[in-house]
Amino acid sequence: MQRATTVRLRRSLFEEADAIVQTEFSRQLCLDDIARRVASSRRQLQRAFAEVGRTTFRERLTNVRMDRAADLLCQRHLTVRDVARRVGYRQPAQFAKAFRRRHGISPSAYRDMVRGTEPSVSSRELAHAA
Repeated sequence: MQRATTVRLRRSLFEEADAIVQTEFSRQLCLDDIARRVASSRRQLQRAFAEVGRTTFRERLTNVRMDRAADLLCQRHLTVRDVARRVGYRQPAQFAKAFRRRHGISPSAYRDMVRGTEPSVSSRELAHAA
């Protein structure tokens, strides 16, 4: 059983790091930089993400990016390439792969589904998205 001070410290570290991830998700973030910014070691921050957030830093960053991407895909004036850039991906193909992994459907198919237009998806994608 962990001491109360350890639990409070890890919760605080996680909350500070997560706030950075939530606001700066479009930048190229890495665990070492975040650890420095919250005055922690890399290992302590990894433990905070694991114990408090029940995730890893990379998974959390990707989930934040993919959730924001889903919001952005609802906007008509943004292309998938624009959305990829806005959420921190330089390569649209890498973005599409991460989006499909998180949401079970391609970014363009997701956009079609949300807009209520005829989806350009395979039956497998539709079954997974439903």
